[in-house]
Amino acid sequence: MITQEHIDRILDGNGNVVDQDGNKVGSAGQVYVDDHTGEPNWVTVKTGLFGTSESFAPLQGASMDGDDVRIAYTKDQVKDAPKVDPDQNLSEAEEEELYRHYSLSRPGGGYDAAEHGTYSGTTTGSDDFGDSNPGIASAGERDRYDADRGDRTVGHDTSGPTTDDAMTRSEERLHVGTEKQETGRARLRKYVVTENVTKTVPVQREEVRVEREPITDANRGAAHDGPAISEEEHEVTLHEERPVVEKEAVPVERVRLDKEVVTDEQTVSEEVRKEEIETDGDDSRRGL
Repeated sequence: MITQEHIDRILDGNGNVVDQDGNKVGSAGQVYVDDHTGEPNWVTVKTGLFGTSESFAPLQGASMDGDDVRIAYTKDQVKDAPKVDPDQNLSEAEEEELYRHYSLSRPGGGYDAAEHGTYSGTTTGSDDFGDSNPGIASAGERDRYDADRGDRTVGHDTSGPTTDDAMTRSEERLHVGTEKQETGRARLRKYVVTENVTKTVPVQREEVRVEREPITDANRGAAHDGPAISEEEHEVTLHEERPVVEKEAVPVERVRLDKEVVTDEQTVSEEVRKEEIETDGDDSRRGL
């Protein structure tokens, strides 16, 4: 349960608001107290980029978890809550709208959504700070808490609770690495092609040549051998060479796949954000 003793811890600005599951909703902003009981019943949660948006979250059923406020609702319920200006006291209509969103009953009355769709009962009285409506723990009241604690913080945070005497400037840094991805595959495939090969081979053949010789004393006997007049045939066999083709498969080389690493350079461009801090004075403006 959140009581008045917890207000200064919440206003220190060091804690966050976490939902019922322990998820961070945002940083704790301002605390609103109930008119009837004087106890804190709402806390604003800074959400959005740089905490520029604030939503109201109920403190009913909430508890302190270190410097954090653990509420009994989900992160989505807080982000979907009705948008109410956190810089002023809550009106009765605004508070009823918040109670309706979180399905809560107001102190001194009950929620009768089935019959009327509105809250019954009213909130009366004044809070510990003298307001007639649910009030914000204002900057002056925060200064009072700070004085009680003996803080020596110079100035205060106008966008929410005072944190410390400095503003933190952050910026994004670009870290570039590499990752290995598959870009393709290479394979060896063997196939058969046919081509013509022409070679010239010398071949020999036999031809008939008629030789005539006169009758001499050396061949006269052979010339008179046989009948004087007769019919006769003489035959000779001729030969020639023809090309003979034979083929054989002969290994000529070995082929394999290998890999090598080639280093290239690529330029990477990306946008990064950074915060700038400037000071506003009477007659000068300086960027830091």
